[in-house]
Amino acid sequence: MELIQSFSVDHTRIIPGIFTSRADRLGEYSVTTYDIRLKRPNREPVIDVGAMHSLEHIIATYLRNDPDWKNEVVYWGPMGCLTGFYLILKGSRTPRELYPLLLSAFKAAADAREVPGATPENCGHYRMHNLDMAKWYAREFAAYLEANAENGDIFEYPQAERLITAEGHSFYDS
Repeated sequence: MELIQSFSVDHTRIIPGIFTSRADRLGEYSVTTYDIRLKRPNREPVIDVGAMHSLEHIIATYLRNDPDWKNEVVYWGPMGCLTGFYLILKGSRTPRELYPLLLSAFKAAADAREVPGATPENCGHYRMHNLDMAKWYAREFAAYLEANAENGDIFEYPQAERLITAEGHSFYDS
């Protein structure tokens, strides 16, 4: 099997940021998946699962209510590794174009007073929320984005280098 695109990113070098993960054409539509990385993979502790769940609810609600973006949002959800989120949007934009939206979303999450949809009727695991920690992670990431706004590395994936054998096979070092 071919290695999927998100596994071709060098996770030993990735830093928190906003990255284009992949772009797909679905008939007449195009969608782009973005990697919103809050933690350095394999180097920092992952996001608390309750906080991750709360951030998912808060930011998904924020994005789907933003008047300029709500019709563009296809999906907002956590990465299985708990180091960030995936955002899928209609069309294609650069990570820099998403910067103001995501900074605003994380600032709003830092000020949240409740977790939307955290009831047994609305959520599959409504007790697994941690609003206080979600706000802490949101503040941390918003401050990081502001401090690194001019750092191009937070918008460009570090690609893993793959050697090609004489027979044309990819050599993976991991």
